[in-house]
Amino acid sequence: MTHFVRGNQLKLLRNGAEYFPALEAAIESAEHEIYLQTYIYQADIIGILIGNKLKQAVLRGVTVKVLLDGFGCKDLPQSFTKELTMAGVQVMFYRPQISPWTLQKRRLRRLHYKVAVIDGKVGFIGGINIIDDFDVPNRMPNNVPPRIDYAVRIEGNLLPEMVWAVHKLWRHISWAHLRMLNAGYAATVWHNHLQDNKLLTTNQETKAALVLRDNMLHRRDIEEAYLTAIMQAKSEIIIANAYFVPGRRFRQALLEAAKRGVKVKLLLQGRMEYFLMFATHAFYKDFLKNGIEIYEYRKSFMHSKVAVIDSHWATVGSSNIDPFSLFLAREANVLVKDSPFATELRLDILAAIQIGAYQISPQEWAQGNIVKQFASWLAYGLVRCFLGLIGHANEQ
Repeated sequence: MTHFVRGNQLKLLRNGAEYFPALEAAIESAEHEIYLQTYIYQADIIGILIGNKLKQAVLRGVTVKVLLDGFGCKDLPQSFTKELTMAGVQVMFYRPQISPWTLQKRRLRRLHYKVAVIDGKVGFIGGINIIDDFDVPNRMPNNVPPRIDYAVRIEGNLLPEMVWAVHKLWRHISWAHLRMLNAGYAATVWHNHLQDNKLLTTNQETKAALVLRDNMLHRRDIEEAYLTAIMQAKSEIIIANAYFVPGRRFRQALLEAAKRGVKVKLLLQGRMEYFLMFATHAFYKDFLKNGIEIYEYRKSFMHSKVAVIDSHWATVGSSNIDPFSLFLAREANVLVKDSPFATELRLDILAAIQIGAYQISPQEWAQGNIVKQFASWLAYGLVRCFLGLIGHANEQ
């Protein structure tokens, strides 16, 4: 069951243009420790900037621990990580084995987090990697706007859970790497932050929950949080998700919501990065037939993993609605029950629909997309084969 806590200050951050300055400011103010855990870290203008801020923090005596995914950061130059480590930044890789010639489930389980925690006082969570917004696939100079993505800056009573989560994962990977962890320091920071949070009295009605997905005790927590909110929806469901290949239960929940009169809008990626993304189209016919509105964002690339339900419940995080995120990867989402926050996110999604999305009509899909329909079922078949190999075929 999802555990919501009151007493939080949340700020919605749109794209790297808002996220990176907020992250930089938090790093610059750090006094004790910084945890940064991300799927992709690119040594571009943004990665270099954040790296320099981390190195400067070390010079001030701050403990800095960076956890990167082995596959997501496979192109990160060793020279860059060496510079960080030589400066005192502790860097580890989650599952550095990335052989393309194996479908072993353990090799496919990646760290998909985009989380940062500073001094146990400020946290960030969302879908934004450490990469320039303009670094999008197949981009020609000056002709594609930055990708759409979101993160949340968090202060308040949710921070102890975030501290616990990043410490626990670092400790787990440290053990895997046969490294020592200063558990005494971690426990001290944890204790001190619990004491600090007893003083919080503002924003008592802003309820938030940290929901993690792993391959042990929390395999379905994010999916179940979505399903619970969808089944309780009364008027509107808006989902903006870049990689959308929902399982049977998720699809059925959306269809049942539409049938009981809930307005369902899906904002999906309109620019295909990979052939398997065509699997998303396999569900268009059934969704459209039942009144679900489908919009494809085509102005640029959309990397969003957000949703708003009844202008009160919202989620922002790293989890796509696809087999990779729901069945394999470590993911982190924040759930929010707060009307102002949810309304702000809702309006931003609707603006993206208005400015850069194309609505797919039932008639157009039925009559004019034979090639896409064939490609979608071919891609979906490949997805099912993949799920069969990893033991999740019955989910689709």
